[in-house]
Amino acid sequence: MAATTPPKVVFEHEGVFIHSSPNECEDQDLISGFLRITDKDGETLVEYKPLEDADPSNMLCACKDSSSVVEWTQSSENKPHRPVEHQLSYETEWDMINAVSFRRKAHSHGEGGSNHINDRNKWAFSFNVCDLRSITVKQEGWSYLIFRLKDGTALPTIHFHQGGSTEFLDSLRKSVQISESPDDESILFVSTYSKAFSQSFENLLDDVNYGIVQKFKKDPYTTTLGGFSKVTNYIFDAFRVPDSECHQRPAEEVTDLLGELIPGLEINQQEEPGFEVITRPDLGPRPEVQRKGPVTMEEWTKNQDSEGRITNVSHIKELIFKGGLCHAVRKEAWKFLLRYFPWNSTHEERKDVQKRKTDEYFRMKLQWKSVSEEQERRNSRLRDYRSLIEKDVNRTDRNNKFYEGLDNPGLILLHDILMTYCMYDFDLGYVQGMSDLLSPILVVMENEVDAFWCFVSLMDEMHENFEEQMQGMKTQLIQLSTLLRLLDLAFWNYLEAQDSGYLYFCFRWLLIRFKRELPFQDVLRLWEVMWTGLPCQNLHLLVCCAILDSEKQKIMDRNYGFNEILKHINELSMKLDIEEILSKSESICMQIKNCKDLPHSVGEILGLTTVTESSAALETSEYGILETPQTSPRSIHRQDQVVSNGHSHLKETTHNGCKVAFIS
Repeated sequence: MAATTPPKVVFEHEGVFIHSSPNECEDQDLISGFLRITDKDGETLVEYKPLEDADPSNMLCACKDSSSVVEWTQSSENKPHRPVEHQLSYETEWDMINAVSFRRKAHSHGEGGSNHINDRNKWAFSFNVCDLRSITVKQEGWSYLIFRLKDGTALPTIHFHQGGSTEFLDSLRKSVQISESPDDESILFVSTYSKAFSQSFENLLDDVNYGIVQKFKKDPYTTTLGGFSKVTNYIFDAFRVPDSECHQRPAEEVTDLLGELIPGLEINQQEEPGFEVITRPDLGPRPEVQRKGPVTMEEWTKNQDSEGRITNVSHIKELIFKGGLCHAVRKEAWKFLLRYFPWNSTHEERKDVQKRKTDEYFRMKLQWKSVSEEQERRNSRLRDYRSLIEKDVNRTDRNNKFYEGLDNPGLILLHDILMTYCMYDFDLGYVQGMSDLLSPILVVMENEVDAFWCFVSLMDEMHENFEEQMQGMKTQLIQLSTLLRLLDLAFWNYLEAQDSGYLYFCFRWLLIRFKRELPFQDVLRLWEVMWTGLPCQNLHLLVCCAILDSEKQKIMDRNYGFNEILKHINELSMKLDIEEILSKSESICMQIKNCKDLPHSVGEILGLTTVTESSAALETSEYGILETPQTSPRSIHRQDQVVSNGHSHLKETTHNGCKVAFIS
């Protein structure tokens, strides 16, 4: 018979009390005990044991380690874990806050299940989180919690005289979905993750209160990343009135509601009725392109001089664009692609950069590490950032070996880097989706400091995606619409007719650069290709066009409507061929570049040269990319011109760098 797997302790806190009598006027005992959250065989249990029944030896023990993690193995009881490749910090004094490995003493308790009362002690209890209905949170000089189970049982009130209630709830959120009651903010409703998304969307899409709009407005990232796969299954059913009335709301009404999600974005509405694009240039044939093999370590080294400088930057970028990188090269090459290292730096100069950046990183890390529990109680933003980071870290790429397992140090590095980024950019802090961007970088770098600064560089590029006004997302969706209309007006018109012209189904693609659409290794390949800046600016928009080009015939032939389009696009996740997509994206770029009468708006979006006085002086790359753009990408310019031309009226509009011409 196989040995029973011991339960894993997720949370444990001593000094949690039960008052023997709910009436404060009566004499009562304070029963002190341990509150635990344990995980056993995929089930999460909450357990309270009075002190005489608790085993105080079963506590988490932390040990110091370096910031470099190459391979993680389970630590033994007496020997702290050391990584396969141990890299000492440049500043040894930083080791005090550089703890990323944990070991656990043997756990002797935690068995149980749905039994609410332990026969040995009337105050002890244990329950499965699946049986938990709600938690009431109260303050009385200290925090106390009341658990109410689905069968109506109210368990003894748990008093946190010595703090710890926030940490308990944060740990519980890793296993269940917790949401405030709309009627009483002291009551938290609990649902398990297996049902949470479908239940939450069924409630949000309730026919009476139109909750989806409020939900998306409040947190579009959470809704998009966490629930988009579910909402496509329910959205039209949820907007139907009862069957007895035998009709449903029109798709136009649904799209109007979704149009409110990103205020100011109206890409599916023309400024004046009856106008359409007048410039329909002949794009010509789409050229065939050939992909090549990834850059090897030998090729990478061959392109460096004796002091480590990259000798031909444009050539090495072209090689990376055409074939990507072997995994062994990525750790070094990504630092150049992400501008952590200058291309013309020497080996010694790069060591100086790392030393300086290591010191800067750990000074920022110390800022949040040294915040006391008392201070954090008075800093709601930091508390909220920490809570959201802990929640997201525990569900980011957990199938990847680098992050699998409960106490994997990779998870702690992911958490610490994101917390330190909050110190680096406190105004932005943490927004859901950022853990998806950091995860592949950390896997490649295998080093906390290097991963942080590469992540900073990526966030500098994608900062506007996560800002409250979502200006980056607005701009990209407008630009994508402009490109799609040029490449295939018939398909764009079809989407518009199905109330999908706003292209909201591409939101997740753009927000986190296809991170959840491709297998992990394909994400690495796509990102390094895009970071070369070739063959044009905003290659990710052409990647969207390439995917839609491959799917358009199926969408149109099957006459997919609003709901079917959303569902179909969502189900493409993990089914895309990265090499086919990259080939088609490059081919589309070459086709557009060869167009003689290319609309100015498209040239601006892709950074392609146009025959104008302003562009004549610009230095261009081999692919015809403007190397020194004249305006900031965040600048917003709007200009309207209306010109009479016989019986027609020409109107040119420029918005967020996108110029579109219409004729009535």
